[in-house]
Parts: sequence; C-alpha cells; structure tokens
Amino acid sequence: MSTAITTIIYHVEDLARAKALFTTYLGAEPTTDSPYYVGFDLGGQQVGLVPDAAEQGPIGPVCFRDVPDIAAARKALLEAGATSHEEPHDVGGGMLVASVKDADGHVIGLRQLP
Repeated sequence: MSTAITTIIYHVEDLARAKALFTTYLGAEPTTDSPYYVGFDLGGQQVGLVPDAAEQGPIGPVCFRDVPDIAAARKALLEAGATSHEEPHDVGGGMLVASVKDADGHVIGLRQLP
C-alpha cells in the first residue's frame, strides 16, 4: 500500500466541460470515462472528476491517501480533532472511500483498495 497521496478528486458541475479542460491541462486522455467519474492516470497519480459539485458545494480538490483499514484510519483522524464529512462507502469494485474535515474545513480523503 502506498504512503503517498494517490488520488486527487475535483468536484465539478459540468463533467463534459471539465473533461475537455482537464484533457487539455493534463495533456492526456482519460483512462476512465463514465457518467459518474472521469479519471486520468499520470504515472500512477490519479486525477479524477466527479460531477457532484452542485450537491457538495465549493470544497476544492480532495486528496486521497490509501490506507489498509479505512475505519481505523477515519477513527484515528476523528480522535485527532477532525470532524466527519463522509462515511466509508463502496464506490465500485470493493473500493471504499471516506473523508473528514480538518479544523479549517479542508476535506481529507481516505481510500481502501479491495
């Protein structure tokens, strides 16, 4: 399991518009292209677009770190002063994601691979 930030998610309103912009910005075609997620793989660094900005509000990009036990990692962050943002849930294929907010309102993402 990597100790690096493995995924950066941008919450967008218009997925098609964001996909065109990020294809130009990153100089790469998406490796995943679906109605609920567009992802670009840049040498192991995943940059993803999720069309839920209207629901989420302007939260900025969210960095995700891979963890072996998402429940334990989330609990440790909550005990360290974070507040709950998103409960662990399956986003497909057994991959779990969750997030918390730090004291300044920044969203911190966790990801557990199947």
